[in-house]
Amino acid sequence: MPDTHEVLNQVPPLVDYDVADDAALLDGLRREGAGWAEDEVHELGRLAGSAQGQEWGRQANENPPKLHTHDRYGHRIDEVEFHPAWHELMTVAVGHGLHAAPWRDERPAAHAARAAKVLVWNQAEGGHVCPISMTYAAVPALRHNPELAAVYEPLLASPEYDFGLRVPSTKRGLIAGMSMTEKQGGSDVRANTTTARPNGDGSYVLTGHKWFTSAPMSDLFLTLAQAPGGLSCFLLPRVLPDGSRNRIFLQRLKDKLGNKSNASSEIEYDGAVGWLVGEEGRGVPTIIEMVNNTRLDCVLGTTSLMRQAVVQATHHAAHRRAFGANLVDQPAMANVLADLVVESEAATTVAMRLAGATGDPEQAAFRRLALAVTKYWVCKRGPAHAAEALECLGGNGYVEDSGMPRLYREAPLLSIWEGSGNVAALDALRAMAKQPESVDAFFGELDLAAGANARLDDAVGRLRKELSDPEDIQFRARRLVETMALALQGSLLVRYAPAAVSDAFCASRLGGDWGIAFGTLPSTVDTKAIVERARQNPKS
Repeated sequence: MPDTHEVLNQVPPLVDYDVADDAALLDGLRREGAGWAEDEVHELGRLAGSAQGQEWGRQANENPPKLHTHDRYGHRIDEVEFHPAWHELMTVAVGHGLHAAPWRDERPAAHAARAAKVLVWNQAEGGHVCPISMTYAAVPALRHNPELAAVYEPLLASPEYDFGLRVPSTKRGLIAGMSMTEKQGGSDVRANTTTARPNGDGSYVLTGHKWFTSAPMSDLFLTLAQAPGGLSCFLLPRVLPDGSRNRIFLQRLKDKLGNKSNASSEIEYDGAVGWLVGEEGRGVPTIIEMVNNTRLDCVLGTTSLMRQAVVQATHHAAHRRAFGANLVDQPAMANVLADLVVESEAATTVAMRLAGATGDPEQAAFRRLALAVTKYWVCKRGPAHAAEALECLGGNGYVEDSGMPRLYREAPLLSIWEGSGNVAALDALRAMAKQPESVDAFFGELDLAAGANARLDDAVGRLRKELSDPEDIQFRARRLVETMALALQGSLLVRYAPAAVSDAFCASRLGGDWGIAFGTLPSTVDTKAIVERARQNPKS
C-alpha cells in the first residue's frame, strides 16, 4: 500500500527567532533616544519568538479565564481564575517594565523604550497586555490626587507581579483596571448613572452598574460616577485598607470575538467605597489622561499584530511552492506581501514617533492631535491587514493551528477600544477646535519632510485646503482624519525609511496609484527589497 502521508511542500515552523529583528522598530528606538534599551528589547524578542513564549500564548487563549462568583459554601468571592500561562506572560511583562515603570524611570525616552518592548512582547500574546496597558495609563490620572499617587504609584511601577486579593498597600506590586462605560451610554460617558455619595471622611459610596470593566482581577480601578458636583473620577480598590472586600461584584465575563485570554466583565457597585481623583465634576478631563495613554497602546497593539501578520505571511511565502516557484517570487504574491509590509512599517514608524513624544511637555500639542488621527487610522487598518495576511497562507491560514485566526479576531478590538472609529475621528476635530496650537504643531511635523517627495507635498497642500473649509466637517470627519494620518505616516517614512518603502507608500497611499485591496501597488515598486526587509530568519 503506498504511503499517502508523506509531508511535502509544507512550511517549516517559525520558532526560535528574535521578534525584535525588525529594522523599522530598531531604527525608531534609536531615533527616539532609547537605544540604551536595545539589548532588553532583543531579550524580549527572543522569548516572544521562542517555543516557550509561543506556547504560553496558545495556552492562555485556549484556556480562557473563568469567573467564580461564590465558593462551595455559598460565600460571595468574585474571583477570576486564570491558566498558569497567563501568569507567566504577566510576570514577564511586569518584570520588563511594560506597565507603569516608565513614569518613574529617569532614563531618556523611557516611554519609547517601553513602546518597543510592547511591540515585541505583544506578538507573543495580546490579551494580557490589556491590564498591562491600564496600569501604564493609570498613573497620569492618579496624580490628580497626590496623596493617593504617593501610596500607589510606586507599587503600580514595581517590577514584581503579585497576583491575589490583598490590601493593595501590602502587596509587592499592583495592577490597575478601568470602569467607564455603562449599558445606556457606551462612549457617551456623560450619560452614566452610577452615583457617588460622600461619606464625610474623604471617601465616597458608589452604586451602579458598569457594562465594560477591563481587567476585573486588578487591584485598583479608576471609574466614573455622578457626585454632587457632577461626573467625577474615583479610585476603588478591590480590597479596602481594613482588609475587607470592597462591594464590587462581578456579574459576568464577556464572551468576546477575540482577546480570549483577558477577562472583561460587567460589574455592580453595591455601596462600594472609593476616593476622589481630581475635582468633583471634572471626571472626564481627569480620566481622559488614562484614555489617551491607552489609545497609544491601541496603536501599539495594532502595529504589533500587523508586524506578526507580515512575519507569518512572508515566512509562509518564502517556503511554499506553487506553479513552479516559491510564492514569494510570484509577482502577484510579491505585490501583496510588499503592500502588507509597507502598511506595517508605516504603523511602526508613527507608533514609535508618538511614543517618543509621550511625557514631553514641548511635544504635547503635537501628540494630542497626532495620536487621535493615528489611533483612528492605524487601528482601522488592522482587521483588513490581518485578513489579507491570513489569506496569504490560503486554507492553512484559516486553521487555528496557524495562529492567524487569533490575529484576525484580535484586530477589531483595537479600533473599538477607547473610542471606535467615529469617536476617534470626532476627537481629532475636537482637538483642533479646542487646541488650535495642535494644528500648527502637526503641520510643523509634516513640514520637516517638505520638498522631499512631490506626492507628499501635494497631499499636504490638499490637506491644508480641506482644513480651511469648516462646512460639513463632522460629515467629512473620517475622510479628513484619514488624510491627516496618511500625510503624517508619509512624512515620517520619507524622512526615515528606505526609498523603496517611502516611494511605495507615497505613490499608493498619497498619489492614488493604488487599488482598493492590498496587492495593488504600482509596477514601479521594488517589491523584493520591501519584502526582504520584513522577513525573519529563525535559528536552524
